[in-house]
Amino acid sequence: MRSLPTTIEWIGSPAAGYLRLLDQTRLPGEVRFRDCRSAAEVWDAIRQLQVRGAPAIGVAAAYGVVIGTGELAYRQADVARTVEAVARFLATSRPTAVNLFHALERMCQLAREMPADTDVEKGQELLFHAARQWHQEDIDLCAAIARHGAPLVPEGGGVLTHCNTGALATAGIGTALGCLLQAAAEGRRFTVFVDETRPLLQGARLTAWELQQAGLNPILVCDNMAGHLMRLGRVQMVIVGADRIAANGDTANKIGTYGLAVLARHHGIPFYVAAPCTTFDPNLPDGHAIQIEERPADEITLWGGQRIAPPDVQVFNPAFDVTPGTMITGIITEAGLIKPGNMAAQSAS
Repeated sequence: MRSLPTTIEWIGSPAAGYLRLLDQTRLPGEVRFRDCRSAAEVWDAIRQLQVRGAPAIGVAAAYGVVIGTGELAYRQADVARTVEAVARFLATSRPTAVNLFHALERMCQLAREMPADTDVEKGQELLFHAARQWHQEDIDLCAAIARHGAPLVPEGGGVLTHCNTGALATAGIGTALGCLLQAAAEGRRFTVFVDETRPLLQGARLTAWELQQAGLNPILVCDNMAGHLMRLGRVQMVIVGADRIAANGDTANKIGTYGLAVLARHHGIPFYVAAPCTTFDPNLPDGHAIQIEERPADEITLWGGQRIAPPDVQVFNPAFDVTPGTMITGIITEAGLIKPGNMAAQSAS
């Protein structure tokens, strides 16, 4: 098993340090890092998908607050106002992944609790420790999710996964992919089918590469092959991640997830979501209230800088879709398996 490059790393002291991110837009052809020394650079890295995956975005944003608090451009009358200004800015990077907003709110709450006379350097130190704690929590959450999910992986069966949910998308072993890696580490034998995940090919570029690095031999398939695979009886489980989960269990995930859930239900195949409880948004009653990010048209009309569609064609490019909670067999969290129903209430129990 080959070790993966570190996805997120803080370099240096709280006041003078910077955030180093693995640039995932370069994978698998090139391993390159981006060093972020300003809140604007963290914002851009999130927006441009150099760092991606709901948990990883949350960790990056927490460190982004540390960086931004020291910038003159955001300096307010006190640390709390400065932090809130930075958080408001970072919150505009991507709208769907709720972990981003949970991380920013935690940083803002800490700043509000600081004494009024806290100076910037001391404030950055306290914020840095909070960001590092959020970072470690995600590592621990992923490990717990993997332990709960591994026994669900069918011995000798086929598992289909969508997008990327491993160490590249989190601070730890991953969520859905973490379950598969843990199952393999425990000696379970199974086949992993990886959807390419159009239009940005996170499955082909990232998941297939990550599984190969871990010593597994994934089978890459086009997105529109999923139904055929299921009809052939080669898939016994579908497992995906999540970017936001409403109170009733409706789940926003990478575009194409809903279609897989429909296919899985038709073929009687268990459909699991793996996500930490921080991905739940109890303020949203159902999936209709989840804001879906729309991405630029050229992600579909261009490939490798070359135009593959007519220049005047209209484009609809949502980054996510919503799978109804009623179509989900269960959500694998750090607390265990949550059945469909009032998911938020179960996760809090």
